[in-house]
Amino acid sequence: MTTVLRMTKQREIILEALEGASHPSAETIYAEVRKRLPHISLGTVYRNLRQLKETGDISELQCSGEYSRFDSNLSRHYHVTCSLCGMVMDIDIDPASLKEMEEEVGKKTGFDISSHCVGFHGICQDCKG
Repeated sequence: MTTVLRMTKQREIILEALEGASHPSAETIYAEVRKRLPHISLGTVYRNLRQLKETGDISELQCSGEYSRFDSNLSRHYHVTCSLCGMVMDIDIDPASLKEMEEEVGKKTGFDISSHCVGFHGICQDCKG
């Protein structure tokens, strides 16, 4: 059974902050939300992000190793993270090549592969320059 959250003003503003940023951390969302709701606490932002994740309204990326990032794009897509500045970008990958990789892993391990998690790390153009 899927839980449906009531769309409070706080959640609405948190979602707007998330949609207006590129894979922000909870702290980045908090800073943006405080511009409109100066008395909101960081704990309230974390609680609402957790609830939105649990209901499937957003996803949580744990791609930098230091802290989670959040994404309002729920379509299947992949990310590349800069190892220096922590910027996260969406990348478009041919799904057929990933399907081939799943099949190869299944053949080598005997597993029936049901899903995969792929993330890429490197140095972005800004940090290289």
